[in-house]
Amino acid sequence: MIKIAMLGSGFIGRFYADSLQGYRSRDKIVSIYSRREESARKFAEDYGVAHWTTEMEEAIARPEVDIVCISLPNNLHEAAVMLCCKHKKAVMTTKPLGRNATEAKRMLEAVEAAGIFNGYLEDLVYTPKFLKAMGSVQSGALGRILWAKSRETHPGPHSDWFWDLEQAGGGCILDLGCHCVEIARSYIGKDIKPVEVMCWADTQVKPIEAEDHAIGLVKYENGAIGQFEVSWTFRGGLDLRDEVMGTEGTIWINNFLRTGMEMFTTGKGADYVAEKAESNTGWLFPVGDELNELGYNHMFMDMFDALEAGRAPKETFYDGYVVNAVLDAAYRSAKSKLWEPVQLEVWRGQEGLSKPSQYTEWDADHYLVKEEMTHYGARKLILKHKVSGEFLQKVLD
Repeated sequence: MIKIAMLGSGFIGRFYADSLQGYRSRDKIVSIYSRREESARKFAEDYGVAHWTTEMEEAIARPEVDIVCISLPNNLHEAAVMLCCKHKKAVMTTKPLGRNATEAKRMLEAVEAAGIFNGYLEDLVYTPKFLKAMGSVQSGALGRILWAKSRETHPGPHSDWFWDLEQAGGGCILDLGCHCVEIARSYIGKDIKPVEVMCWADTQVKPIEAEDHAIGLVKYENGAIGQFEVSWTFRGGLDLRDEVMGTEGTIWINNFLRTGMEMFTTGKGADYVAEKAESNTGWLFPVGDELNELGYNHMFMDMFDALEAGRAPKETFYDGYVVNAVLDAAYRSAKSKLWEPVQLEVWRGQEGLSKPSQYTEWDADHYLVKEEMTHYGARKLILKHKVSGEFLQKVLD
């Protein structure tokens, strides 16, 4: 059994608790810290937690604690991580790692200097559909990945601190773009360096200082493109979609808004439907197993299996740092209206890659442009002459 100190008793802390104490059925939250006494007491009562406190260090330092789970506002991540380093406690934290890459780098360097286990809780790279798609990508079913797009949009976050620029560090780019960047980065290859970002962002609807809608492109050193679409202004629920395109295939994923289950109700007896659903009447799209569909179960299984085996999990603070660096470039681009470089002071992947050749040889004189079967049964080739550059078509029997 792994014993956990939970920091934060709000929306995400409760999602985490449901999975932590449910999926493996042998792990236990033994201490809960919350900034408000009533919240700490209620969480302890609901989840059978023996110890509660409004002092963060008290929760972390307890001798029975094996690992600390941070589910706090973004501006409190660094302080919590530093206390984990002080007390040599394994730590895992919700996304984003920091409000910016500078904070993230300090946390990365601290946990590595302390020699403690560190996990980055990026749940959307643990969803069942993502894991299945990723297996296909890794097996070569899509060939060389050219483009990976991830979209997360909804009507806005649940807690007040998200809307405060100082506490959150940003708007929907930081809140949702961290998911999307890591999803695309995973498909393209986490050892492929992101080099520059072009981003549009605006505050279209909400009375806030931060952006509530953004679209960005992330260029990778091997020529691949990642794309993110994020919004706190989307009406209709939580929309999670990914698209991956390679030289040999394509994958489309709809993770949440279209779940394969549809229900109509007048509202009589209706209650909770799914995260960020805006209505409980009319046509609804319930989620069968929300914890699993959002990746929490597989995420914590990876974290705890890695902790017990003495290895790093799939997502570490290093990944969180890289994501923060990409998002910093997105914010700079949104202001400058230019491609902005990704400033990575720590890079542990491949170096000096170039865009692979797009030329496929057909014969000694020609490159293959396209091959197709026509509706009238003929196999047709489009070829390009290597010397003259002339295009021609050839019909095969």
